[in-house]
Amino acid sequence: MDVALEEARAAAARGEVPVGAVVVRNGEMLARAGNRTREMNDPTAHAEILVIRAACTVLGDERLTGCDLYVTLEPCAMCAAAISFARIRRLYYGASDVKGGGVENGARFYAQPTCHHAPEVYTGFAEKEAQALLKNFFRTKRL
Repeated sequence: MDVALEEARAAAARGEVPVGAVVVRNGEMLARAGNRTREMNDPTAHAEILVIRAACTVLGDERLTGCDLYVTLEPCAMCAAAISFARIRRLYYGASDVKGGGVENGARFYAQPTCHHAPEVYTGFAEKEAQALLKNFFRTKRL
């Protein structure tokens, strides 16, 4: 989660919402990414989507079976779907997202009968630090 937090801080420095993600398999980091929606002019360039794409490229496979995803914020419904389609084994995330989350909040994607694969989900990792990054980022935007 420390690397995901580094990616979140780098995203904030670029003016992006500070979310970072890392894909790990067998203790080896395959990919890391932070949000780049503004930089890429792409509403799908969330940290989770970017890191899944990069890890798939590294493995040469569309499935990330046996891989774990660490992300600083609860994934939205779009990212939850991508995590499911990639067959991520475990999802670890920091801060919950009451407004935009798609895992324990909002759509609760993995609880839907149409969900073909649900990862094991673990929450609250580095939650306070992830929340502080987000709060500080948005506080500066409201000034």
